[in-house]
Amino acid sequence: MKKILPILLLAFVSLFIFSCDNNDDNNAPYQDNDTYSQMRDVTGSFNSGNSYAFTQGINIQSTDVVLVYRKAGNAWQQIPYTWYLDAATSTSARKFDYNFVFDSQNVQIRIDNANFNLSSMSSTEAANYLTNQTFRIVLVPASSGKTKIDYSDYNAVVKYYNLDESKVIKTTVTK
Repeated sequence: MKKILPILLLAFVSLFIFSCDNNDDNNAPYQDNDTYSQMRDVTGSFNSGNSYAFTQGINIQSTDVVLVYRKAGNAWQQIPYTWYLDAATSTSARKFDYNFVFDSQNVQIRIDNANFNLSSMSSTEAANYLTNQTFRIVLVPASSGKTKIDYSDYNAVVKYYNLDESKVIKTTVTK
């Protein structure tokens, strides 16, 4: 009996040694089996009639994250983002923030903290910052494991979550 006890103890301990693995593959795309990452493009115009905001319906779980990016030329820029308008066109500094809020059913994209009357923008400024603005809403799982992903880098998010940009749903907001 005394000879069998050390062998059983050794077998029991070896079970735990082989079951532990510190080889984490942090470069692999994250998989969450109950959340499906989604993207949607929303195009709309900000004006005083819609209080410089528009809303897009979504359906997310409480464990999901909403990311919003504004189309800036050929790139996507994460919001919130503060724009500083040319001081040469005004005697005082003018700035405003693209921002968003969300709940489980809606995302509201809006302009916050304008320190000037937005309707006083020149036609060029309004065309660049208010009219026909396209935003990409990206829904992803909240937990991405141990990997730290830079959510401000749109391309890194698309790669990490294996998102297919050819399947983006496009919506136009008319309010």
